[in-house]
Amino acid sequence: MTGSVSRVILFLTESVNTILEVSRLENFLSLPVEKQNTIIDAALLCFGTNGYKKTSVSDIAAAAGISKALVFHYFGTKKALYLYLVDLCTHIIMNELDEKFDNTVTDFFARINLAANIEISAMKKHPAILSFLDSVYFENDDEVKANIKAILANSESESLRSKIAFEGTDTSKFKDDIDPKLVMKILTLLTDGYLCKMPKTGLDLDALCEEFDEYINLFKRNFYKEKYL
Repeated sequence: MTGSVSRVILFLTESVNTILEVSRLENFLSLPVEKQNTIIDAALLCFGTNGYKKTSVSDIAAAAGISKALVFHYFGTKKALYLYLVDLCTHIIMNELDEKFDNTVTDFFARINLAANIEISAMKKHPAILSFLDSVYFENDDEVKANIKAILANSESESLRSKIAFEGTDTSKFKDDIDPKLVMKILTLLTDGYLCKMPKTGLDLDALCEEFDEYINLFKRNFYKEKYL
């Protein structure tokens, strides 16, 4: 078999697989929203608690109260379900930020706080989103690692966060020797560190929001000029 023929066969195989996955997903999306959410929440919880490799389709089916065959019917493979969730979660949060963020707010910390509250509000729609996205961030399984990277790269989440932090922001409130970009980097590292240590289940999002407010106020008191406090 020539190399060109092999490439055509590979392309056709990938195309057929894509069509089949779309067809299955359409079956899932035709379900009542409540049923969709039951399956989504079950999968988010299982993957968020155990990671990709240690989570089985049987685990997800049991948590959702459906048969394993139905999970395969709707998604085809565990990988397809997992990647659907990665894409879904990033879009839920990004869409909420895009729709609800108030660009007339110019204070740096007020903007960060507003964005955090919008994100946490979005997560309340699916309480296991946070633990799931945390597990995604640290997922190293070769079966999904490259796909995760591609999805996150295409989500434009980093550019949106940078826009929220700095576009239209009044940085003159910072002390003269403080670099706002460095402050943003510290906040990001702080958030990443918090995610590593948070419980996988039973997370109180309202308490998380209050704690984040305290961090923001602490930063503001230390990094802003006195007259802006």
